[in-house]
Amino acid sequence: MSTSSNRQRDADPMAPYRGRLLGLAYRMLGSHSDAEDVVQDAYLRFATAQGVLNPEAFLVTIVTRLCLDRLKSARARREIYVGPWLPEPVFDTEGLAPDAATELADDLSFALLLALDRLSPLERAAFLLHDVFDTPFVDIARVLERNEATCRQLAARARRAVRDERPAPVATPDTHARLLEAFGEAVRSGDVSRLAALLREDAIAITDGGGRKTAALNPVMGAEKVARFFIGLASKIGGHDLRVDPRIINGTVGALVYLDGELDHTLTLAVDGERIAAIYLVRNPDKLQHVPATPEH
Repeated sequence: MSTSSNRQRDADPMAPYRGRLLGLAYRMLGSHSDAEDVVQDAYLRFATAQGVLNPEAFLVTIVTRLCLDRLKSARARREIYVGPWLPEPVFDTEGLAPDAATELADDLSFALLLALDRLSPLERAAFLLHDVFDTPFVDIARVLERNEATCRQLAARARRAVRDERPAPVATPDTHARLLEAFGEAVRSGDVSRLAALLREDAIAITDGGGRKTAALNPVMGAEKVARFFIGLASKIGGHDLRVDPRIINGTVGALVYLDGELDHTLTLAVDGERIAAIYLVRNPDKLQHVPATPEH
Protein backbone atom coordinates (compact mmCIF):
# COMPACT_ATOMS: atom_id res chain seq x y z
CA MET A 1 0.00 0.00 0.00
CA SER A 2 1.33 3.45 -0.89
CA THR A 3 2.30 6.07 1.70
CA SER A 4 -0.50 8.36 0.45
CA SER A 5 -3.02 5.53 0.87
CA ASN A 6 -1.80 4.96 4.41
CA ARG A 7 -2.16 8.65 5.18
CA GLN A 8 -5.71 8.65 3.78
CA ARG A 9 -6.62 5.59 5.86
CA ASP A 10 -5.18 7.18 9.01
CA ALA A 11 -7.04 10.45 8.34
CA ASP A 12 -10.30 8.60 7.70
CA PRO A 13 -10.35 5.12 9.21
CA MET A 14 -13.81 4.60 7.66
CA ALA A 15 -12.52 5.18 4.12
CA PRO A 16 -12.38 1.46 3.16
CA TYR A 17 -16.01 0.96 4.23
CA ARG A 18 -17.65 4.32 3.47
CA GLY A 19 -19.13 3.39 0.08
CA ARG A 20 -20.54 0.11 1.41
CA LEU A 21 -22.04 1.87 4.43
CA LEU A 22 -23.55 4.69 2.38
CA GLY A 23 -24.93 2.14 -0.06
CA LEU A 24 -26.56 0.16 2.73
CA ALA A 25 -28.03 3.25 4.41
CA TYR A 26 -29.34 4.68 1.13
CA ARG A 27 -31.05 1.44 0.20
CA MET A 28 -32.55 1.24 3.68
CA LEU A 29 -33.80 4.83 3.79
CA GLY A 30 -34.21 5.95 0.17
CA SER A 31 -32.50 9.23 1.03
CA HIS A 32 -28.89 10.11 0.30
CA SER A 33 -28.87 12.98 2.79
CA ASP A 34 -30.25 10.75 5.56
CA ALA A 35 -27.74 8.05 4.61
CA GLU A 36 -24.88 10.53 5.01
CA ASP A 37 -26.19 11.53 8.44
CA VAL A 38 -26.38 7.89 9.53
CA VAL A 39 -22.84 7.14 8.36
CA GLN A 40 -21.54 10.24 10.13
CA ASP A 41 -23.30 9.16 13.34
CA ALA A 42 -21.79 5.69 12.98
CA TYR A 43 -18.34 7.26 12.57
CA LEU A 44 -18.75 9.22 15.80
CA ARG A 45 -19.68 6.04 17.65
CA PHE A 46 -16.78 4.18 16.05
CA ALA A 47 -14.35 6.93 17.05
CA THR A 48 -15.25 6.59 20.73
CA ALA A 49 -15.59 2.79 20.83
CA GLN A 50 -12.99 0.72 22.63
CA GLY A 51 -11.56 -2.64 21.59
CA VAL A 52 -13.25 -2.95 18.18
CA LEU A 53 -11.69 -6.05 16.61
CA ASN A 54 -13.65 -5.96 13.34
CA PRO A 55 -14.32 -2.35 12.29
CA GLU A 56 -16.41 -3.28 9.23
CA ALA A 57 -18.73 -5.60 11.17
CA PHE A 58 -19.07 -3.00 13.92
CA LEU A 59 -19.93 -0.23 11.44
CA VAL A 60 -22.41 -2.35 9.44
CA THR A 61 -24.17 -3.23 12.69
CA ILE A 62 -24.35 0.40 13.85
CA VAL A 63 -25.51 1.69 10.45
CA THR A 64 -28.22 -0.99 10.17
CA ARG A 65 -29.56 -0.31 13.66
CA LEU A 66 -29.51 3.47 13.13
CA CYS A 67 -31.46 2.98 9.91
CA LEU A 68 -34.02 0.80 11.67
CA ASP A 69 -34.48 3.56 14.27
CA ARG A 70 -34.94 6.17 11.54
CA LEU A 71 -37.47 4.05 9.69
CA LYS A 72 -39.75 4.14 12.74
CA SER A 73 -40.01 7.93 12.57
CA ALA A 74 -39.98 7.90 8.75
CA ARG A 75 -43.21 5.90 8.69
CA ALA A 76 -44.87 8.52 10.88
CA ARG A 77 -43.63 11.32 8.61
CA ARG A 78 -44.80 9.41 5.55
CA GLU A 79 -48.38 9.46 6.86
CA ILE A 80 -48.46 13.25 6.49
CA TYR A 81 -46.36 13.40 3.30
CA VAL A 82 -48.24 15.23 0.54
CA GLY A 83 -48.75 12.97 -2.46
CA PRO A 84 -46.69 9.93 -3.50
CA TRP A 85 -43.21 9.44 -2.07
CA LEU A 86 -40.21 8.68 -4.28
CA PRO A 87 -36.59 8.05 -3.26
CA GLU A 88 -34.05 10.82 -3.43
CA PRO A 89 -32.26 10.51 -6.79
CA VAL A 90 -28.57 9.61 -6.75
CA PHE A 91 -25.96 9.99 -9.46
CA ASP A 92 -22.77 8.34 -8.17
CA THR A 93 -23.90 4.73 -8.06
CA GLU A 94 -20.32 3.46 -7.94
CA GLY A 95 -19.91 5.30 -4.65
CA LEU A 96 -22.82 3.28 -3.23
CA ALA A 97 -21.64 -0.12 -4.46
CA PRO A 98 -21.95 -3.04 -2.02
CA ASP A 99 -18.64 -4.63 -3.13
CA ALA A 100 -20.44 -7.94 -3.69
CA ALA A 101 -21.22 -9.98 -6.79
CA THR A 102 -24.91 -10.54 -6.05
CA GLU A 103 -27.78 -10.41 -8.54
CA LEU A 104 -29.05 -7.10 -7.18
CA ALA A 105 -25.67 -5.53 -6.34
CA ASP A 106 -25.87 -2.95 -9.13
CA ASP A 107 -29.61 -2.29 -8.93
CA LEU A 108 -30.41 1.14 -7.47
CA SER A 109 -33.52 1.62 -9.58
CA PHE A 110 -36.60 3.38 -8.27
CA ALA A 111 -38.51 0.18 -9.01
CA LEU A 112 -36.38 -1.77 -6.52
CA LEU A 113 -36.30 1.02 -3.93
CA LEU A 114 -40.09 1.34 -4.01
CA ALA A 115 -40.42 -2.41 -3.61
CA LEU A 116 -38.08 -2.23 -0.60
CA ASP A 117 -40.13 0.61 0.86
CA ARG A 118 -43.16 -1.68 1.10
CA LEU A 119 -41.29 -4.16 3.28
CA SER A 120 -41.14 -4.06 7.05
CA PRO A 121 -37.88 -2.52 8.35
CA LEU A 122 -36.57 -5.90 9.53
CA GLU A 123 -37.46 -7.58 6.22
CA ARG A 124 -35.68 -4.80 4.36
CA ALA A 125 -32.57 -5.13 6.51
CA ALA A 126 -32.39 -8.93 6.26
CA PHE A 127 -32.96 -8.86 2.50
CA LEU A 128 -30.42 -6.13 1.80
CA LEU A 129 -27.73 -7.59 4.02
CA HIS A 130 -28.07 -11.05 2.48
CA ASP A 131 -29.24 -10.60 -1.13
CA VAL A 132 -27.40 -7.35 -1.93
CA PHE A 133 -24.45 -7.22 0.45
CA ASP A 134 -23.85 -10.99 0.62
CA THR A 135 -23.75 -11.10 4.43
CA PRO A 136 -24.04 -14.58 6.00
CA PHE A 137 -27.18 -15.19 8.02
CA VAL A 138 -25.16 -15.93 11.14
CA ASP A 139 -23.89 -12.32 10.99
CA ILE A 140 -27.32 -10.92 10.09
CA ALA A 141 -28.73 -12.61 13.21
CA ARG A 142 -26.20 -10.76 15.32
CA VAL A 143 -26.92 -7.41 13.63
CA LEU A 144 -30.71 -7.73 13.95
CA GLU A 145 -30.61 -9.44 17.34
CA ARG A 146 -32.82 -12.26 16.05
CA ASN A 147 -32.09 -15.94 15.63
CA GLU A 148 -30.76 -17.20 12.32
CA ALA A 149 -33.98 -19.01 11.34
CA THR A 150 -36.00 -15.83 11.81
CA CYS A 151 -33.57 -13.86 9.65
CA ARG A 152 -33.85 -16.45 6.89
CA GLN A 153 -37.64 -16.16 7.03
CA LEU A 154 -37.47 -12.35 6.93
CA ALA A 155 -35.22 -12.43 3.88
CA ALA A 156 -37.34 -15.05 2.12
CA ARG A 157 -40.56 -13.04 2.60
CA ALA A 158 -38.82 -9.93 1.36
CA ARG A 159 -37.38 -11.75 -1.66
CA ARG A 160 -40.84 -12.95 -2.72
CA ALA A 161 -42.31 -9.48 -2.31
CA VAL A 162 -39.53 -7.82 -4.29
CA ARG A 163 -39.91 -10.29 -7.15
CA ASP A 164 -43.67 -9.70 -7.23
CA GLU A 165 -43.56 -5.91 -6.96
CA ARG A 166 -40.69 -4.84 -9.19
CA PRO A 167 -42.65 -3.56 -12.20
CA ALA A 168 -40.09 -4.30 -14.89
CA PRO A 169 -36.85 -6.16 -15.55
CA VAL A 170 -33.70 -4.17 -16.15
CA ALA A 171 -33.31 -3.05 -19.78
CA THR A 172 -30.11 -2.17 -21.62
CA PRO A 173 -28.82 1.41 -21.43
CA ASP A 174 -29.36 1.75 -25.19
CA THR A 175 -33.02 0.78 -24.83
CA HIS A 176 -33.48 3.24 -21.97
CA ALA A 177 -31.83 6.04 -23.95
CA ARG A 178 -33.86 5.34 -27.08
CA LEU A 179 -37.16 5.20 -25.21
CA LEU A 180 -36.34 8.34 -23.23
CA GLU A 181 -35.65 10.22 -26.46
CA ALA A 182 -38.82 8.84 -28.07
CA PHE A 183 -40.78 9.80 -24.95
CA GLY A 184 -39.57 13.40 -25.16
CA GLU A 185 -40.36 13.63 -28.87
CA ALA A 186 -43.85 12.21 -28.35
CA VAL A 187 -44.57 14.64 -25.51
CA ARG A 188 -43.45 17.58 -27.66
CA SER A 189 -45.63 16.39 -30.54
CA GLY A 190 -48.76 16.63 -28.41
CA ASP A 191 -49.98 13.35 -29.92
CA VAL A 192 -51.58 11.25 -27.17
CA SER A 193 -51.74 8.11 -29.31
CA ARG A 194 -48.07 8.38 -30.26
CA LEU A 195 -47.03 8.71 -26.61
CA ALA A 196 -49.39 5.98 -25.40
CA ALA A 197 -47.89 3.59 -27.95
CA LEU A 198 -44.56 3.82 -26.12
CA LEU A 199 -46.15 2.79 -22.83
CA ARG A 200 -47.18 -0.54 -21.44
CA GLU A 201 -50.96 -0.76 -21.11
CA ASP A 202 -50.70 -0.76 -17.31
CA ALA A 203 -48.00 1.93 -17.22
CA ILE A 204 -47.82 4.12 -14.13
CA ALA A 205 -46.50 7.64 -13.56
CA ILE A 206 -45.50 8.75 -10.06
CA THR A 207 -44.72 12.40 -9.36
CA ASP A 208 -43.24 13.55 -6.05
CA GLY A 209 -43.64 17.21 -5.14
CA GLY A 210 -43.77 16.59 -1.39
CA GLY A 211 -46.16 19.51 -0.98
CA ARG A 212 -43.37 21.87 -2.06
CA LYS A 213 -44.07 21.76 -5.79
CA THR A 214 -47.21 20.96 -7.77
CA ALA A 215 -47.51 17.26 -8.53
CA ALA A 216 -50.22 14.64 -8.99
CA LEU A 217 -51.56 13.66 -5.57
CA ASN A 218 -52.03 10.04 -6.70
CA PRO A 219 -50.19 7.80 -9.17
CA VAL A 220 -51.45 8.14 -12.73
CA MET A 221 -52.29 4.69 -14.13
CA GLY A 222 -52.88 3.36 -17.63
CA ALA A 223 -51.16 4.22 -20.91
CA GLU A 224 -53.70 6.75 -22.20
CA LYS A 225 -54.07 8.55 -18.85
CA VAL A 226 -50.29 8.76 -18.45
CA ALA A 227 -49.94 10.08 -22.01
CA ARG A 228 -52.60 12.75 -21.46
CA PHE A 229 -51.03 13.71 -18.15
CA PHE A 230 -47.59 14.41 -19.63
CA ILE A 231 -48.90 16.15 -22.71
CA GLY A 232 -51.01 18.31 -20.42
CA LEU A 233 -47.90 19.17 -18.41
CA ALA A 234 -46.05 20.10 -21.58
CA SER A 235 -48.82 22.49 -22.63
CA LYS A 236 -48.59 24.29 -19.28
CA ILE A 237 -44.86 25.00 -19.62
CA GLY A 238 -44.99 25.93 -23.29
CA GLY A 239 -44.00 29.54 -22.61
CA HIS A 240 -40.94 28.65 -20.53
CA ASP A 241 -37.35 28.05 -21.56
CA LEU A 242 -37.04 24.25 -21.35
CA ARG A 243 -33.73 22.40 -21.19
CA VAL A 244 -33.36 18.63 -20.83
CA ASP A 245 -29.99 17.15 -19.82
CA PRO A 246 -29.66 13.35 -20.07
CA ARG A 247 -28.04 11.89 -16.97
CA ILE A 248 -27.46 8.53 -15.36
CA ILE A 249 -29.86 8.58 -12.41
CA ASN A 250 -29.96 5.65 -9.99
CA GLY A 251 -27.96 3.63 -12.47
CA THR A 252 -30.21 4.10 -15.51
CA VAL A 253 -30.56 6.70 -18.25
CA GLY A 254 -32.73 9.59 -17.08
CA ALA A 255 -32.87 13.36 -17.38
CA LEU A 256 -32.59 16.60 -15.46
CA VAL A 257 -35.29 19.00 -16.62
CA TYR A 258 -34.69 22.76 -16.28
CA LEU A 259 -37.30 25.50 -16.60
CA ASP A 260 -36.00 29.03 -17.16
CA GLY A 261 -32.54 27.94 -16.03
CA GLU A 262 -33.70 26.38 -12.74
CA LEU A 263 -33.79 22.64 -12.07
CA ASP A 264 -37.46 21.65 -12.00
CA HIS A 265 -37.35 17.85 -11.73
CA THR A 266 -35.58 14.61 -12.46
CA LEU A 267 -37.20 12.04 -14.72
CA THR A 268 -36.43 8.33 -14.86
CA LEU A 269 -38.06 5.37 -16.54
CA ALA A 270 -38.60 1.70 -15.77
CA VAL A 271 -38.53 -0.23 -19.03
CA ASP A 272 -40.09 -3.60 -19.81
CA GLY A 273 -38.76 -4.94 -23.09
CA GLU A 274 -39.57 -2.27 -25.69
CA ARG A 275 -42.17 -0.38 -23.62
CA ILE A 276 -42.09 2.06 -20.74
CA ALA A 277 -43.57 0.47 -17.62
CA ALA A 278 -43.20 3.34 -15.17
CA ILE A 279 -42.20 7.01 -15.12
CA TYR A 280 -40.80 8.60 -11.97
CA LEU A 281 -40.69 12.38 -11.66
CA VAL A 282 -39.11 14.03 -8.58
CA ARG A 283 -39.95 17.72 -8.09
CA ASN A 284 -39.55 18.03 -4.32
CA PRO A 285 -36.65 20.50 -4.00
CA ASP A 286 -35.55 18.89 -0.72
CA LYS A 287 -34.65 15.80 -2.76
CA LEU A 288 -32.75 17.70 -5.44
CA GLN A 289 -30.10 19.31 -3.28
CA HIS A 290 -27.48 16.69 -4.21
CA VAL A 291 -27.94 17.06 -7.97
CA PRO A 292 -24.48 17.77 -9.44
CA ALA A 293 -24.04 21.00 -11.34
CA THR A 294 -24.61 20.84 -15.07
CA PRO A 295 -23.02 23.20 -17.60
CA GLU A 296 -25.19 25.78 -19.31
CA HIS A 297 -25.91 25.16 -22.99
